[in-house]
Amino acid sequence: MVEQLNPRERILMGPGPSTVPSRVRNALAAPTLGHLDPQYIAYMDETCQLIRDAYQTENPLTFPVSGTGMAGMETAVVNLIEPGDEAIVCINGVFGGRMKDNMQRAGATVHTVEIPWGKSFTTEQLTAAVQEHPNAKVLGIVQAETSTGALQDLSGLGKLTHDAGMLLLVDAVTSLGGHELKVDEWGIDAIYSGTQKCLSCPPGLSPVSFSARAIEKMDARQTPVQSWYLDVSMLKNYYTGGGGRAYHHTAPINMVYALREALAMVLEEGLEARIERHRHLHLQLREGLEKLGLCYVPENSLCTLNCVAFPDNVDDAAVRGKLLNDYDIEIGGGLGEFAGKAWRIGLMGSTATERNVTTLLAALKQCM
Repeated sequence: MVEQLNPRERILMGPGPSTVPSRVRNALAAPTLGHLDPQYIAYMDETCQLIRDAYQTENPLTFPVSGTGMAGMETAVVNLIEPGDEAIVCINGVFGGRMKDNMQRAGATVHTVEIPWGKSFTTEQLTAAVQEHPNAKVLGIVQAETSTGALQDLSGLGKLTHDAGMLLLVDAVTSLGGHELKVDEWGIDAIYSGTQKCLSCPPGLSPVSFSARAIEKMDARQTPVQSWYLDVSMLKNYYTGGGGRAYHHTAPINMVYALREALAMVLEEGLEARIERHRHLHLQLREGLEKLGLCYVPENSLCTLNCVAFPDNVDDAAVRGKLLNDYDIEIGGGLGEFAGKAWRIGLMGSTATERNVTTLLAALKQCM
């Protein structure tokens, strides 16, 4: 006989997921409806509008992809890229590399702009890349590089790409709901995020949004989208179909309930207030970590994901294991080039509280 599920409650201060509040967990337990039930369609439409509000966009084609943030990445890529297209991808960590991989799998010739991990791109570097590759159809960049904790300034990039006849694709998996993000004002054409980071919803959905420019590119395709499941030309008939919704695949009903509640909580707090909360707690955490002798890796750090290098005499696995086993606190190890060299400490959504900051600093001091 299988024992009743009873996982320990942790303080989730890793790179994701973040703590899921009870209001969101309760939404998961609401009665499941059919994916074409008018009541569910109304909830889904509300959810799509809440995603627009969080992204600060009026894009009609805005919806939750059935899958985690990487499904959002693949959705954007396979719908915007056709075999033979040229694209520019900016790489300063793991997730820029994944974007490159996705674009190559979709048949693109990818030109990369690569800088050391932990660095952020300058306007001059991005301008040079656009000028060097004028035939590129898309420029892809990560706003919040989860592997390094680096924050990328996106101001002016929409105009730069549009003036060159390109689309701007942005990874906002670790920034939506925790950092300033203005899709329409910044001229972002395609964007994706994840539910489990700053939105404090369980992992499983990826909010995406496409501009009119992106839709025009998709409508002009000469070849079918390589992924049937992620083909936006069919998905849009379900998510924006007005009175007649065309069945594509069975939507994850209860996850949409949860995302609806999570987004409602974000907007009830207010985007500006929420961003300021993350900034304030980041500064408090940073001060404490630096007093413990930990150095921040990125020049321009995310508030939501703190990547710090630890001294050579610190046993990485032992410290993280003690935090988890003795204090029920999860922090993340380094990823990629930073494996065994850095910790990634999340301050996202419901996890971003003064109590958690104080608790982590006290526990970390004991463990080190």
